[in-house]
Formats: sequence, C-alpha cells, structure tokens
Amino acid sequence: MAEPKTKPTEVSPHDFVAAIEDEQQRKDSAWIMEMMEAVTGAPPVMWGPSIIGFGAYHYVYKSGREGDWMLTGFSPRKSAISLYLMSGLTREQELLGKLGKYKTGKSCLYVKRLRDIDQEVLRQLVVSSVEKVRQNDIHY
Repeated sequence: MAEPKTKPTEVSPHDFVAAIEDEQQRKDSAWIMEMMEAVTGAPPVMWGPSIIGFGAYHYVYKSGREGDWMLTGFSPRKSAISLYLMSGLTREQELLGKLGKYKTGKSCLYVKRLRDIDQEVLRQLVVSSVEKVRQNDIHY
C-alpha cells in the first residue's frame, strides 16, 4: 500500500507563517495557528510543504486503507486560507449559517480574510470538529 505523500515534517510552522508575504494573511494565519493550538492542546506541525496541522488520529477506511492524519489544520494559499475540519461539514449547517463569507469543500472551509467571518463561530466549528474526530464520529 502506498505511503501518504502528506506527512509531518521538521519544518517550523512559525517560520513558515513568518515568511508569508501578504501581511494580512500572515496575521490571520498566526491567529488561526494560536486558536487551533489552544483548541487541540497540540503544537503546530508542518504536514508536507504548506499545511499546518494539530494533533493526529488514526483512520481506517472500509477498503482497509489506513493511516494517520491531523485532527485539524489549515493552509494559507494565495486564493484563500484552507481550514481542514476533519469531521466534515454536513452537520454544521447552523454554525456555518452564522460564519460569514466562505466557500466549502468536503471537509474544508475556504476564507479569504478573517475579517470576512465571525472568528468565534470559526473557533466553535474547530472545537466541534476536533471533538467529533476524537470520538471517531466522522461523516462526509
């Protein structure tokens, strides 16, 4: 079975964030990193070249494929900040309705700037997702 390409590295997440060229995205990323560390109780770790993850859990798919992945994380990308909420977003409609301006993927939120969203609602989404992953209650 193939090894996952994205896995923890020794690169400093703090150095990675400090090197973000866009000043507002750098500030937003620093806030997200601090918030996710507080929620998970786990330090930030670079997963691959551009994802900052927090904590880890072991997954096993019905197919038998298994591995380890972050509890939550984010990646500051040019077009938006990708926030990884590993429990999925389908059960979070009430919170998403209060969040503000965003786009979604299967278990990703995409936000341009933190000023476009309610940061307390974002924190609640991260708390909810982390609790569900820790309880192995993941639904996409």
